[in-house]
Amino acid sequence: MPHLPALLGFALVSLGMVLTPGPNMIYLISRSISQGTSAGMVSLGGVALGFVFYMLCAAFGITALLFAVPYAYDALRIAGALYLLWLAWQVIKPNGRSPFQVRELPADSSRKLFAMGFVTNLLNPKIAMLYLALLPQFIDPAAGSVLGQSVVFGTIQIAISVSVNAMIALTAGSITGFLAQRPMWLLAQRWLMGTVLAGFALKMAFEARRA
Repeated sequence: MPHLPALLGFALVSLGMVLTPGPNMIYLISRSISQGTSAGMVSLGGVALGFVFYMLCAAFGITALLFAVPYAYDALRIAGALYLLWLAWQVIKPNGRSPFQVRELPADSSRKLFAMGFVTNLLNPKIAMLYLALLPQFIDPAAGSVLGQSVVFGTIQIAISVSVNAMIALTAGSITGFLAQRPMWLLAQRWLMGTVLAGFALKMAFEARRA
């Protein structure tokens, strides 16, 4: 089993990642406002299935492969850092958009909502980087089965992400209305998220590879 400091550290990283803007957040907010909170929650079900897919991929070999191939680990770590920096720039650049500045979406069936949530998450590079570049840094082969640790960490990430996204979907209308009347809050939210992303990127870029 993973040690408590590693569990807490990964939980904090997972929370920071889910609170930064990305395809999942933008899609769920837009869907909830355009079609109602029930549509947002159905879409979230598809997003959750995407998390499970990534977690199982990591648990059944990807993590072990990264430990076995140092250059692959370092390449993904650097790629993850560069991607997070790019995300940060997208948030804080002039004329950048907040995820709470939504776009209108047409009404869709529950089946399509679920499928679109799944595909949105599956194609979300932020989640891929979380599992490919961040997760291996918290796994310690000396602490037991890499498979077991991957499942534990993945379950923590899924629980945190689904909980936070559910709250965002349920309150999207209220948050958007509040921010729409307070443009300075939107600007502050963008800079805060951009700073968090850049901080994660720098930490990842200069993190020494675990033995």
